[in-house]
Amino acid sequence: MKTVFMIIQVIASLILIGSILLQSGKSAGLSGSIAGGAEQLMGKQKGRSYEGMLSKVTTVGAVIFIITSIILVSIQ
Repeated sequence: MKTVFMIIQVIASLILIGSILLQSGKSAGLSGSIAGGAEQLMGKQKGRSYEGMLSKVTTVGAVIFIITSIILVSIQ
């Protein structure tokens, strides 16, 4: 049982590392702050875009990682 949770945790950590490294920065210096307001006004569909998908994958990976960590500590 402990081995299964350890494997799930390793997979979740790899997914988490990959999804964080693939994400772009939230602001790209001065040009990012100027263009940031235009993106909010234009209503860029963040949920359906590549960035939105990466954000959801990161969130799910982090939740799975935290849950498996808590379970492994309680088993030990």
